[in-house]
Amino acid sequence: MSNLTTEALGKPLNGWRLQLYIIIFEADTRAGRRFDQVLIAVILASVAVVMADSVGHINDRFHGWLTLAEWFFTLLFTLEYAARLSCVRHPWRYVFSFYGIVDLLAVLPTYLALLVPEVGVLIDVRILRLLRVFRVFKLSAYVSEYRMLGQALRASKRKIMVFLTAVLMIVLVVGTLMYVVEGPANGYTSIPTSVYWAITTMTTVGFGDITPKTDLGRLIASAMMLLGWGTLAVPTGIVTAEMAYARNAPSTTRTCQECLTEGHMPDANFCRHCGVRLPAYANDADAP
Repeated sequence: MSNLTTEALGKPLNGWRLQLYIIIFEADTRAGRRFDQVLIAVILASVAVVMADSVGHINDRFHGWLTLAEWFFTLLFTLEYAARLSCVRHPWRYVFSFYGIVDLLAVLPTYLALLVPEVGVLIDVRILRLLRVFRVFKLSAYVSEYRMLGQALRASKRKIMVFLTAVLMIVLVVGTLMYVVEGPANGYTSIPTSVYWAITTMTTVGFGDITPKTDLGRLIASAMMLLGWGTLAVPTGIVTAEMAYARNAPSTTRTCQECLTEGHMPDANFCRHCGVRLPAYANDADAP
C-alpha cells in the first residue's frame, strides 16, 4: 500500500469493515499475515497455470483442468477484489489506484473472453494470457521487501538520474569518437550506431556485431570495458545504501485511517503525513 500514501481511501473506523480492513490491508496481526501468505500462494499458482496453458502438449492433455483452475483462481481474485472495495470508505479511489488496477487486471481477461467472444477476432489470445500474468504484480502488496525496495528506489531516484545522465554523456561522446576513428568501413555507419556500440560495451553485454578494427579503436574499447565495470557498481551501491537505511529503521504496516500513509512507528500518536490521530496499534498481542 506504499503507492497509496497520498490516496485517502478511507480506513473504516469500527465494526466488521475495520476488522476486514486490518486483515486485508495490514499485516501486523497473525490473521493479516496468514491472509498475505495465502494470497501469495494463490498468485503464484495462478501464474503457473497461465504459463502451463501456453505449452502446447500440456494444454492438449489438460485443457479442461487448466480451464477449471483458471476459473477457480478468477473467482478467488474476484472475491478478494470485492472484499477490498467493501472495507474502504472510498472504494472508487481504490479502483483507480495502482493496486486497484492490478487487481482488476487479475480478473478482467477471463470475464472478457467469456462475455465478448468476438474479442478473439480483435485480440490475440496471448494478450489475455499476458494480462493474467500481471497477477504477479499483486505480490508487491503482500511482501514487505518489495515495499522496502520501492522506498529505496524512490529515495535514490535523484542520484540515479544524475548517474544515468553522466553515462548518457559518456556514451554519446565515445560513440561519436568511435564514428570518427573507425568510420562506416568498419561497421560504424552512423553516430546512433556507434552510440549503440558504446552502450553494449559499457554495460559489458558486447554482442560482437560491431567491433573496432583499428588499434586506436581497440584502445578506446578497452577503456570503455574497464569503465563499464566501475559504472555498474554505482547504482548498486546507491540503492543498497538506501535499503540498508530502510532496513535499520523500525517498520510496521500501521496505516493512517484517513490518508492511508503506511509505516508509522509503533508508538506514534499522529500521522506523519496528514496529522490525524492514529488508532490503536493492532499487532500480534491483540490478535485472537
